[in-house]
Amino acid sequence: MRKKFTFQFLLIGIILAVLVTSLSLYNLRNTNLKSSIQHAQIIAKVVKSGLTSHMINGNMDQVDTFINSVAGMKNIEELWLIRSELVKKQFGKEELRNPKDDIDKEAIKTGQLKYQINETFTKTSIRVTVPYISTIENGIDCNKCHNVQYGETLGAVSLKMDISDIKQIGLEITYLIPFLILLAIFLIVILARKNSEHYILVLDKLAKSIKLAIAGRFKEIPHESSKTSEVDALIDDYNKLMSTFRDTSLDIEKRLQKFIGQKANSSHINPLEKSKDIIKNLSNLYQFKKEIELDNSKSEIYDRLAQVFENQFFIKNFAFFEIDYTKEKMSIVKIVGNALYCKDNIIDDAQLCRCARTKNDVVSVDYHASCPYFKKDDKFHYCLNVEISQNRYLIINFVCDTKIQLEELKDKISFVKSYINEATPSIEVKILMNALQESAFEDGLTGLYNRRFLDEHTKKLVPQTKRENLNIGVLLLDMDHFKAVNDEYGHDIGDKVLKELARILNETVRESDLIIRYGGEEFIVLLVGVNSEEDALNVAKKIAKKVRENEIDVYAGNKLKKTISIGLSMFPQDSNSLEGVIKNADIALYEAKNSGRDKVVRFHESQITSVDLF
Repeated sequence: MRKKFTFQFLLIGIILAVLVTSLSLYNLRNTNLKSSIQHAQIIAKVVKSGLTSHMINGNMDQVDTFINSVAGMKNIEELWLIRSELVKKQFGKEELRNPKDDIDKEAIKTGQLKYQINETFTKTSIRVTVPYISTIENGIDCNKCHNVQYGETLGAVSLKMDISDIKQIGLEITYLIPFLILLAIFLIVILARKNSEHYILVLDKLAKSIKLAIAGRFKEIPHESSKTSEVDALIDDYNKLMSTFRDTSLDIEKRLQKFIGQKANSSHINPLEKSKDIIKNLSNLYQFKKEIELDNSKSEIYDRLAQVFENQFFIKNFAFFEIDYTKEKMSIVKIVGNALYCKDNIIDDAQLCRCARTKNDVVSVDYHASCPYFKKDDKFHYCLNVEISQNRYLIINFVCDTKIQLEELKDKISFVKSYINEATPSIEVKILMNALQESAFEDGLTGLYNRRFLDEHTKKLVPQTKRENLNIGVLLLDMDHFKAVNDEYGHDIGDKVLKELARILNETVRESDLIIRYGGEEFIVLLVGVNSEEDALNVAKKIAKKVRENEIDVYAGNKLKKTISIGLSMFPQDSNSLEGVIKNADIALYEAKNSGRDKVVRFHESQITSVDLF
């Protein structure tokens, strides 16, 4: 540390000397420049006064002698006069006194002083051109002798001066300054090292101990013979601080780890840093819990959980899927990135999922497959099983690109699980609410949607279809002579007939279509997004054919066949409201019934008059 201290002190001195020297050189150059320009202006003023005197006294033939005498002054290398074009026109061009270079031309043109510095290693000179302007000064009016306007340029004095001696004096002073600075710093360093050697040793020990503390090892430093009691007191206070840090941080860490179910380890990571991370995650977890309580749906909770995985834990590939053992159904909820490589193998049989079957975490291991259905040899997986409710589980499949990513995921999996555990109760509540809502919208006999669902769902469906410019084919179905079935076979057989019809409808239409039990033996099928009325008619005919061919067991080996009548109307072609289209389909159904049953009839406006009687 002593070498480092000495080096830094010398480095500061050198930098300071360089800065002072640079500033001095800069100021010296500016001062020399200003002084030289002022000197040139004074000489030009002397020349101007001499010229004016010669002109007044009529001695212009002696001007050159005067100019040569001024040019002989110290440091003046060259001096000459320039006449403007205005003066040449007035007095003729016998002595042209033309500009010698661009500086002269620019000064005559602008009426402003112009200069140029010429520097070599051994010599510095300045070239200055001072213009004469027509004015009234000290009782002398230039326009009495010159036919020009006030403010116009009459001419100029140009001179070249050697300013090397001025520069040399400044340089000698400038070079002396950094030498004195470095000498003073050198003496200060020598004196400081003698008086601060013991303090530097103590600082070395403190620096090493602080580095160990940053790494999580709070070590005390030993006492040594000290020249001052202040140093001993400092060491004592520092050792007490390290002891307090060590005991307090370990205690805080152990207590905080109980909140997340993570065991304390003996790694040399700073316990305070670990505690800071735990507190930060607990704070984020609390905010997460408050937010999911306000979410409207299960999908919003899954979206929020996915955002936490991505933004907080930097997990890029994962999937959520639910398993309902009551219905023996597996449903994929959300996939982010590249995950669920085992989907094709387990989608039809959830029991094949090792994580679901064992209800334990399943993690990639070396040399053999922990899960037989994860077929990606260049990827690594970590699967979690979370019980949402009775017979319903959430499986989360994490996929890592490298083994290092998998190890990082293992390190933070306790925090990941804490978020999942907080989300699980809210997910269960949303599932129960959905179940209650579905039961309110479900027909108890057939399991289809009921009329209440139709009333609620159309509030969203109609605006959506209008925005997306979709067609809806509305099929209104009625079982032919259904009352006779109840009268002849009883209501249990009648219920069986309706269930068979519901089964046929579910098997025939698409998942995106809606099937509603509209009344006793009346059903509505909404063909959402059907391409044309021809396609809708084909679906209706297909349903009628399947119903016609279907045999229903009654009793004692007897079979029963039934037929249906169907009315078809199209939205929005037939009406701007879905209620109007359903009414039109009802009119078409009446036409089908009235014309012999077991038919599919497309609504036409001409049919309206045939139902006026009722």
